[in-house]
Amino acid sequence: MPLRSALFSQRSLVLTLIALLGAGFLATSLLSYYASRASIRDSIVNTELPLTSDTVYSEIQKDLVRPILISSMMSRDTFLRDWVVAGERDPGQMTRYLNEVMTHYGAYTAFFVSNNSLTYYQAKGVLKKVSLSEPRDIWYFRVRDMAPPYEINVDVDMANQDSLTFFINYKVYDYQDNFIGAAGVGLTVDAVIKLIDTYQQRYQRSVYFVDTEGRIVLTGADGGPQGARVGTALSELDSMRDLLAKLPKPHSGSYEYTTQGQGHFLNVRFIPELNWYLFVDKREGSALHEVRQSLYLNLLICLIVTLSVLALLHRVITRFQGRIEAQATLDSLTGLPNRRGFDLLAAQALQEAQREPKPLTALLLDLDHFKRLNDSHGHLAGDLVLAGFARDLESCLRQSDIVCRWGGEEFIVLLKDTDASTGLKIAEKIRQMIEHKHYRYEGKSLQVTLSIGLTTLQADDTLHNLLSRADQAMYRAKQHGRNRTCTQMPHSSYA
Repeated sequence: MPLRSALFSQRSLVLTLIALLGAGFLATSLLSYYASRASIRDSIVNTELPLTSDTVYSEIQKDLVRPILISSMMSRDTFLRDWVVAGERDPGQMTRYLNEVMTHYGAYTAFFVSNNSLTYYQAKGVLKKVSLSEPRDIWYFRVRDMAPPYEINVDVDMANQDSLTFFINYKVYDYQDNFIGAAGVGLTVDAVIKLIDTYQQRYQRSVYFVDTEGRIVLTGADGGPQGARVGTALSELDSMRDLLAKLPKPHSGSYEYTTQGQGHFLNVRFIPELNWYLFVDKREGSALHEVRQSLYLNLLICLIVTLSVLALLHRVITRFQGRIEAQATLDSLTGLPNRRGFDLLAAQALQEAQREPKPLTALLLDLDHFKRLNDSHGHLAGDLVLAGFARDLESCLRQSDIVCRWGGEEFIVLLKDTDASTGLKIAEKIRQMIEHKHYRYEGKSLQVTLSIGLTTLQADDTLHNLLSRADQAMYRAKQHGRNRTCTQMPHSSYA
């Protein structure tokens, strides 16, 4: 019962420590994770995304807004206006001019359409006459009649094998503000898509453009949100419906939304030169990947630390229990097994001897007149003699033999695989050695003698029977003058 209680207490202690360590480490890791997560979210929404949007805007100004500035300069160019006002007499001059604009500024195409002659001039020469009845020329008449000074239009370029082109169509006026034509440059749509893909790869964000009506007008090769293509309205996208409730139409600011269980951070910026909104979108998962990895690493470290602490604790408890058990079964003065230890060892020795069967001899040894020695020289002297005797006794025995301090000045020895005659020789050897042994204490030489009782194990013996006969034999040795060995067998006795 005490052993079971001790094991239960140990198990309860270990489980309690596991719970405390685990809860402490888990709470610390989760608090750290959520604090880092909140900090990262705040950094993304208030710093990182706006900064990325500014950087992308700068790139756009260089790569996309620049063609608008070129077209604006063309619309105000004195040569172009003078050439039109003078009657468009030498088409080659206009061709060279447009070619110079295209090559100098790195545009894909450069053009001018005269309102007087309806002639379409291009860097390669005169392309055609535009006509209101021609569907492919409708763009010109739309530009002529619109109020804004320019438009951005995606259309095929007839001068370049109908390549889909990103055109900036700018209205041109003479010096009296009369409309005289439309001029501008173009970039291929593929080139613009590659620019957007470059932005996305460089900044690890999703980048796309939306017009003032909430329709996607430009995306990378993989499309916009949910893979949406050009012309798709944001209101048609499941991922954007909740967002549009916050902004009925796109306007600048930072937002958060969730789609398919994945959080997104979004920065919207209006670009007046394009009359479009720039959307810079970052998935929460990619942003928090490192902090999640840090959480998993922390939890792994916490698990390793917890297991290490528990292993160390188990080792300490095991050693402590072993020490307690050893102290419970060993005599503190002599280091020999005490009665409890002897009972465990003797029970096993009896089972082995009766199972084989093999002879087993028991010796009960008692130091003669030990009380007189204590009274004459003190208990410290008696302790010194007992410790010395124990060492000497062990030196006379085999490692397989069992020896213990039975109590006071009494000792028990079990001689394994030893019959009565051999046991008697060993007992006499011990007695004679102790008789001539001197123990030094405070300059005095102390001597003791032994009375020994001997018996052997019988087939139906219990440990109690065996020790009872040895005790009777030792008692007779005392009665017959001490310092001798007596034997006791069932139904017989002799000295």
